[in-house]
Amino acid sequence: MKIPAQALENARRTVQSYDAHAREYNAIVAEHPLQPEIADSMRRMMEYVPAGGSVLEIGSGPGRDADFVESLGGVVRRTDAAQAFLDLQAQRGKKGDLLDVVTDALGGPYDAVLAMCVLIHVDRAQVAPVLRKVFDALRPGGVFLVSMRVGEGEKNGDYHTVCWAKDRFAAELEAAGLHPCWEMERIGRNDEAWVYFLARRPQQP
Repeated sequence: MKIPAQALENARRTVQSYDAHAREYNAIVAEHPLQPEIADSMRRMMEYVPAGGSVLEIGSGPGRDADFVESLGGVVRRTDAAQAFLDLQAQRGKKGDLLDVVTDALGGPYDAVLAMCVLIHVDRAQVAPVLRKVFDALRPGGVFLVSMRVGEGEKNGDYHTVCWAKDRFAAELEAAGLHPCWEMERIGRNDEAWVYFLARRPQQP
């Protein structure tokens, strides 16, 4: 399936912005402790992951979520489309892979896939094929934890951002064969509404 040129350009601009501001972003994250409800969502994910199980993180950024998942016993493949984030993690001894969720293969199979505040940057029309990639990357019974900005519109600034109605995104998960088993809504920084889904690939086809 050919990816439209505009979608590729939106992604390029977003990655370029993260590359330029990775240190600033890292400083902002460092000032805010991991929120209890976000930590809880990752604990729920890890209930489906055996000890030493494999977790693909899409968009690791500074790596704080990966650190937490590793503290729970997961073996995390850290990835990001922005090299600057991987460089920041490398400075503290954490290895990561350059990966663009839209254009690259995800590998696997994994026991879980984690994508926090990442798929908001994927063009609306590209979300279905990305979710199918996630399905294919999971072992049967594996789980996907994802957070999305709640809303209807999109922004085309330095960071291309797409908002989703909760029910519409849940339908996209189902269409990809990923069945939601838990969800949470929360208000983040700047009073932005977010929804978190934990969805599972069935044990049997």
